[in-house]
Amino acid sequence: MSSEFRIERIAVIGLGLIGCSWVKGLRARGHVGFVSGYDRNLESMTLAQEAGLIDFFSEDITDVVADADLIIISVPIMAVRGVLESILASISSTAVLTDVGSVKGSVAADVKAVFGDGFTRFVLGHPIAGSERSGVLAADENLYVHHKVIITPEAHTDSKALKLVRQAWRAVGADIEDMAVEHHDEVLAATSHLPHLLAYSLVDTLANSHENKEIFNYAAGGFRDFTRIAASSPVMWRDIFSANREQILKTLDLFEHDLKFLRAAIELGDTTTVMGVLTRAKVARDHFSKILARRAYVDPMKTASVTYIATPGQALSGSFRVPGDKSISHRSIMLGSLANGTTEVSGFLEGEDSLATLQAFRDMGVVIEGPHRGRVTIHGVGLHGLQTPPNALYLGNSGTSMRLLAGLMAGQVFDVEMSGDESLSKRPMGRVADPLRLMGAAVETAEAGRPPIKVMGGSKLKGIHYDLPMASAQVKSCVLLAGLYAEGETSVTEPAPTRDHTERMLKGFGYDVQVDGNKVTLKSGGELTATSIDVPADISSAAFYMVGASIMPGSDITLQHVGINPTRIGVINILRAMGGNIEVLNEREVGGEPVADIRIRSAQLKGIHIPEDQVPLAIDEFPAIFIAAACAEGETVLTGAEELRVKESDRIQAMVDGLVTLGVDAKGTHDGAIIQGFGAAGSFGGGEIESQHDHRIAMSFAMASLRGSDPIIVRDCANVATSFPGFVELANAAGLALKVNEESVDA
Repeated sequence: MSSEFRIERIAVIGLGLIGCSWVKGLRARGHVGFVSGYDRNLESMTLAQEAGLIDFFSEDITDVVADADLIIISVPIMAVRGVLESILASISSTAVLTDVGSVKGSVAADVKAVFGDGFTRFVLGHPIAGSERSGVLAADENLYVHHKVIITPEAHTDSKALKLVRQAWRAVGADIEDMAVEHHDEVLAATSHLPHLLAYSLVDTLANSHENKEIFNYAAGGFRDFTRIAASSPVMWRDIFSANREQILKTLDLFEHDLKFLRAAIELGDTTTVMGVLTRAKVARDHFSKILARRAYVDPMKTASVTYIATPGQALSGSFRVPGDKSISHRSIMLGSLANGTTEVSGFLEGEDSLATLQAFRDMGVVIEGPHRGRVTIHGVGLHGLQTPPNALYLGNSGTSMRLLAGLMAGQVFDVEMSGDESLSKRPMGRVADPLRLMGAAVETAEAGRPPIKVMGGSKLKGIHYDLPMASAQVKSCVLLAGLYAEGETSVTEPAPTRDHTERMLKGFGYDVQVDGNKVTLKSGGELTATSIDVPADISSAAFYMVGASIMPGSDITLQHVGINPTRIGVINILRAMGGNIEVLNEREVGGEPVADIRIRSAQLKGIHIPEDQVPLAIDEFPAIFIAAACAEGETVLTGAEELRVKESDRIQAMVDGLVTLGVDAKGTHDGAIIQGFGAAGSFGGGEIESQHDHRIAMSFAMASLRGSDPIIVRDCANVATSFPGFVELANAAGLALKVNEESVDA
C-alpha cells in the first residue's frame, strides 16, 4: 500500500498485543501521525509511551478519544459495552470505531445498545493472529503480515468507515476477508472456542482426579499439545464463552452427539465404526495440515506453478514399474464401497484423481483405510448403504470420478451435488446427464451441460437400452452403474470398443454382466461381494516410456506388470504399426485383468495413417503418440479422434501448437492431426511449451527432450500429480534430464 494512506490521529483503548501491534505496524510504515492510548493499567500506558507506541496517554479515557479519527477498541469482550458508554459523549462526529474481538454478535449488540440503531461508523473486525507472548512489550509491527483479518460489515455500516478500516489493516500487510456476523461467530465457535473449552475441561477433570499426580507425571506430548491452550487467560475465555453462548452450545451439542456415538462404538467393540471416525479425522487433519503448510494463515493462499526444464537426455534403460492404473483404481474404490464385506486393494494409484474418488466415498460414510504404499482397505456398505455427504462432493480434476459417480448417485435416496476445479468445470457432462434422464433420474447441470452436476435422490429408475452416440467408456460405465439401481434390464451398445474395466470388475465382485459383442447388459437386484484387487501398472503412464524408448537410439527398457486389457492396447498396436520394437512378455491374468511385462527397444519409426479402429483403444495416449509421429520418417495422419478436443485440454490443438513451437511441421484437423516427421536425422528444437494445465501434454513434451537439440521448457506441470506421482524422479532415473522449477503464485 502506498505511504500516501495516512490516519492523522488514532486512539487505542486497551494496550495489549493486538492493538499495540496494529499501531506499531502503522507507525513503522508511515501511515499514522499521532497515537493516544488508554489502559486500566498505568504501567502499561507508561511502557507503551516509553516504547514509542503511543504519543500520549491519560487515565481519563475521554481525553484519549477526543479528536481521534480512528478508535481501536482492544479490550475483553465483556468490557466493550462499558468502554462504549464511557466514550459516547467524547468522540467526534466523524470518528470511526472498530474492535478486534473474537465474538462479533455481542459487540454488534453493544454498539446498538449504546449508540442506537442509526450509528454507522463502527466496523466490526477480528484479526486471526496472536503470539506466545502478550502485553505492550510483545507488540510486533509484522504480526499481521499475511494473516487473515475478518471484517463483518453490517447492512448499515458506512462505506467510508469500512474503507478506512480495510486500508488500515491492509497497510500492515493483512489479508482481508468479509463474513456475516452470525457466520463468523458460528465458525469461531467450532474452530477456536470449542477447542479451548474442551482443553480447559479436560485439564480440570484430570486435575480433580484422585490420580492426578500420576496423570500429570506421565502426561505425553499429545496431552501437552492439546491442553496448551488451557494456559490462556481465564478472564478472556470466560467472556468469550458468555458472549458467544448460543453458537458454542450448538457446536458443543454436535460434539456431544458424536462423542456418544464413538463411545457406543467402543463399548460394543465396533472396530469398523471406530476406524471410520479415525480415518475420516486423519484425512481431515492432514488436509488442514496441508493448508497450514501452505501457510494459509501466515502467507497468502498460494498455488504451485511447476515448470519442467528438459535438456537433451540419454538412452533410456532399466526395468521398472509405473504407477497403478487410474481407471481401475477409481473403480476399485467405487465397487469396493458398494460391496458387502471388506475389499483389499494393492497397487492403488495415489494420484489426485483417484484420491478424489476415495474422498467422495469417505464423505458418504464408507470406512476406507489407507492408502499406504498402494494398499487400501475398503469396508463396503452394500449397494444401498451410502449416506448423505455433508457437503458437495469436490472431485478436483477428475472427469472419470464425476461421470461414473453420476450414474451411482442417480440410484441413491439423497441429493448430491458434484463440483470440480476450473478444468473439470469446462468438460461436457451432458453426455452422462442425457441417458440418466432417460432412465428417470433428475439431473441438473450448469450452462451447456458443464459441471457442477446436481443429482436428485429418490428417483425411480428404469432400465433402458442405450446406443452410445460416441465411443466412451465413461458414459457406458455411468449407464451400467445406474442400471444397478434401475428396474429391469439395462444395456449399452457402443459404436467402437472402449475400456471394459467396469464390466470386468463387476464380474470380479460377483455381479452378473452379459457381454455380447459390442453390447453389455445387466439387471438390477444383484449384490456385490468383496474381493481382492491388484491394480496393474497404468498403460497410459507406461505409454510415455514406450514412446521415449522407441525414439531415443540405444534405449532398452522393461516396464513391469502393465495392464494389457484388450480395450487399452491401442498404443502398443500403433507403435508396432509404426515399426516399434515392442515385446509383450510374461502374460498373465490378475483379478480379471490381463497384465504383462513390456520390453521396448529403440527403432526408427515410420509415419502411418493411424487406423480409426485403434483410436478408442489409445484415446489417452495420443499426446505421447504425437511425439512418436514427429520423430518418424514421413507423414502420420490421425482421424476420428474428435474426443481429444474435450479432454483436460483441447489435446489436438495443444500438441500441434507445441510441436510447431519446436520446429515440427504439424497441423490440426477437426478430428485429428497431420504430422510430418523429421526422421532419423532430425531433432526437436528448443522452446517454451504451454501445457494448458494438462498432465499428459506436459509429460509428452518432457519425453520429446530425449530428441531435443536445445532445452524444452514446459509450463504449468503441476497437474502431473493427478495421474503420475513421482514422474520426474522415475524419468530422470531412466535417462531423462528433467529439472523442476516450482514457484508459488497468488491463487
